[in-house]
Amino acid sequence: MRALTKRGFVKLAAAAGIAAGVSIAPLGTAFAADEITVGALRFTSHAPSFIAFERGYFADEGLEVNFEFFQAAQPMAVAIASGDVDFGITAISGGLINLAEKGAIKVVGGGLQEEPGVDGQMILVSKAAFDAGLTTPAQLKGKSFGITQTGSSFHYIAHKIADKEGFARSEITLRPLQKVGAVIGALKTGQIDAWAIVPHIAKPLAAGPEIESIGMVADYIPDYQVTTVFTSTTMTKDKPDLVKRFLAAFSKGAADFNAALIDKTASEEEAEALVQLLHKYVYNDQPYEKAAPSIRNGAMRINEGAKLNMTSIADQLDWFKSEKLVPETVTMDLLVDPSFVETN
Repeated sequence: MRALTKRGFVKLAAAAGIAAGVSIAPLGTAFAADEITVGALRFTSHAPSFIAFERGYFADEGLEVNFEFFQAAQPMAVAIASGDVDFGITAISGGLINLAEKGAIKVVGGGLQEEPGVDGQMILVSKAAFDAGLTTPAQLKGKSFGITQTGSSFHYIAHKIADKEGFARSEITLRPLQKVGAVIGALKTGQIDAWAIVPHIAKPLAAGPEIESIGMVADYIPDYQVTTVFTSTTMTKDKPDLVKRFLAAFSKGAADFNAALIDKTASEEEAEALVQLLHKYVYNDQPYEKAAPSIRNGAMRINEGAKLNMTSIADQLDWFKSEKLVPETVTMDLLVDPSFVETN
């Protein structure tokens, strides 16, 4: 279900005005704005968009936002390319890169990022594997590692662990299980040895009797740009001002999120208000008392100003090429338009 935007309000007001025989022309012109659709998942990593909508940051930039919710990253990239969605925030995938190679999509900003010292994605193992001696990531050589699909962020993480620990990528056995729920079930029952996942999922699992935590992804990919902001190439060329306004509002939402749940520079009252706001979108099928700890546990750094870590993006692109998941002809220029945000 999409939230009622100002444009929707105007339409309702217009209908009411017509019925009453009242002119509402001034009202219609007062809310003239660009209507956009933002692709989102119901994760804390999408918090800046939800905050920007609820606190009027998008409206301040002359944007009327509808949310289109997805279950995975790949369909969102396809929706951007087809024009059904204007902006998306998700992990870089092989599908996204292939669409960029065709000139359909551009990465224009950064979102979630791993940062040493900030709780991020955790490396988990089954209790059976832990009891058998798998107590550090260095011991993943010869073990099985759960992923959703070939070319997923889980696939990338597993290989980066192997690279840093000095064993061949082929010496960690990847088990594609398609869905996160299937990976969790396989890990709990010892059908796979290991996995890595964001903290709002990892922490409750590690607190239970069937799974142990043995490390942090940030120790292996310290500045991993986990998610990015992307849009169509047409949007960057034809409406660059709109892209800038979207990123400005998104950045205000990210600043609020970091202040409340990462840097803790906001008061506890402000943090509580922000968690209540996010509960409208994240874990909204659970009672607030149950959802609130998970929302807080799922908080990871979101780049201030939508800053984009080009070094991390280049590393991810090189990995996709090394695994022959994308064409060798894909360049950073095809994938990224760095003109909208600060980069490093």
